[in-house]
Amino acid sequence: MNPPSKLPFEIEISTPFGEVRLMWVESGSGPKVIRIILPGDTRTGRYQVLPTIPVKSAENEKIQQLVEDIRSFLSGNDVVFGTELLDLDRCRPFQRRVLLAEYAIPRGYVSTYGRIARHLGVPGGARAVGNALARNPFPLVIPCHRALRADGSAGGFQGGREMKVCLLVMEGARFCSGKVLMERVWY
Repeated sequence: MNPPSKLPFEIEISTPFGEVRLMWVESGSGPKVIRIILPGDTRTGRYQVLPTIPVKSAENEKIQQLVEDIRSFLSGNDVVFGTELLDLDRCRPFQRRVLLAEYAIPRGYVSTYGRIARHLGVPGGARAVGNALARNPFPLVIPCHRALRADGSAGGFQGGREMKVCLLVMEGARFCSGKVLMERVWY
């Protein structure tokens, strides 16, 4: 088991999209994921100021399973992630509500920022939902790639538009003229 530390642990996960960085801390109740950083995330320089303890392989079974699940998911397999390892307490209440609503969108479905806002009882809150998802510390586990603009265009994504489109296609979304055909919509 990893030694107790106030610094987060970090592991790089090789995937077909590039290196994904997983950061977690050990707590009294076990490991808590504090951030997942996708390849292509232009904000990665911001995270490099946070000192971490790099590990070559995760000795914690739960973290190792998450590493394997991320690899499998990014290889196109249907993986259902759990939220029990996520340190959602680091998120503000509104963002936590948005992330949990996004988490509920099943594979093969999409939603829009506006639909999610209405579902949360915040009509007109599409921009606020988009901002909360833009700061999603747990992409992939919280599948923010499934949220689109009202017109079906991809919108932003921490791993870049190309990765978002690839993930949506892997999950069965169909595109026409650069927009998702809104065939299976949640909320």
